[in-house]
Amino acid sequence: MSIVAAAMVLPGVVGTSAARAEGKPESASVSLRTLTYKDSQPGLDRISVVSPSFQVVTPVLDDDWWLNGTLVADSVSGASPRYHTAISGASRMTERRQAGDVKVTRYFHRLSLAGGIAGSKERDYSSIAGSFDLRWASEDQNTELSFSLGSSSDRIDPVNEVVVGEKRQTQQVALGITKVASRADVLQATISTSDGRGYYSDPYKVLDVRPRERRQTVLMLRWNHHFEDGGSTLRSSYRATQDSFGVMSHTLQAEWVVPVGASLKVVPALRAYTQTAADFYAEARYDPALGEPFPVGYDRNNPPRFISLDQRLSSFGAAALGLGLVYGIDRDWTVDGKVEAYEQRGRWAWDGNGSTGLAPFRAYSAQLGLTRRF
Repeated sequence: MSIVAAAMVLPGVVGTSAARAEGKPESASVSLRTLTYKDSQPGLDRISVVSPSFQVVTPVLDDDWWLNGTLVADSVSGASPRYHTAISGASRMTERRQAGDVKVTRYFHRLSLAGGIAGSKERDYSSIAGSFDLRWASEDQNTELSFSLGSSSDRIDPVNEVVVGEKRQTQQVALGITKVASRADVLQATISTSDGRGYYSDPYKVLDVRPRERRQTVLMLRWNHHFEDGGSTLRSSYRATQDSFGVMSHTLQAEWVVPVGASLKVVPALRAYTQTAADFYAEARYDPALGEPFPVGYDRNNPPRFISLDQRLSSFGAAALGLGLVYGIDRDWTVDGKVEAYEQRGRWAWDGNGSTGLAPFRAYSAQLGLTRRF
């Protein structure tokens, strides 16, 4: 299953000097970036990821047609989570993933249309996805409406052959509005829904049987405020999700882009997260007769229809601290970097009902990039 996709949800470090709605790129660019990631539990180092990537943004045909493409090659190594791994062979692992996407956008006076395709391949998992985006701007360019459609198809072939050739299909739709409220403020609201059908269980965990349908709704709110005095920008967001597994989550994030001199921007960041447990999550407390990993009251003769001991479906809270730097070498070259530390614990759940019996989980990441504009 795609470990990398779960590990690498990292915000960008691109600076901005003013608040404005999204529009046509100002210039073509080529970017090289590398990400390193490592997570751990007390007494146990887990996953390490090294992920170089290449991105190009360029006009095609003429200045109204633009292409955005990315290639990524991930190298993953380390140990599986401490809890309830199904086979010892998965306790130490190495994995490589290749992924890429390309999107072509046609810009009109107040309208843009985009189509994209993305693919990902690793030893036990492959995915292909397509997307369509429409954006319409008001005459004064201060309001933008967006509409997006997406579809993905995944194939799961775990090395332990618990299942062979399992599939998962997902369709997504999103509606959004972006409003330039003043010279200093941009507001954005987006709501999206997804409907997935197929294999959601984790084949590398014992007692992991999940529904074959998952519906999810996501609300995203953003507010960017530019301080004229000093030239800094505060970028803040709130994200709420609810899905048919019973998981509800909330994320608060803030980044402060602070210029230091003419060429350097410093970007401190803070993120707070909480989620409730899935309806079928079993706490890490074991039946006195059956022992680990069977939860209290487990009946081998009449097992529950759905069950998971995966701590990612537990109730917990988390916090992340980050620091980014963006340095303009000259008008054409920019170098950027970011480091982040993340920690999650059951007792940090905002509602006070966090899952018990799970060790704290920590992760660290570092990102370095170089961009050339043309």
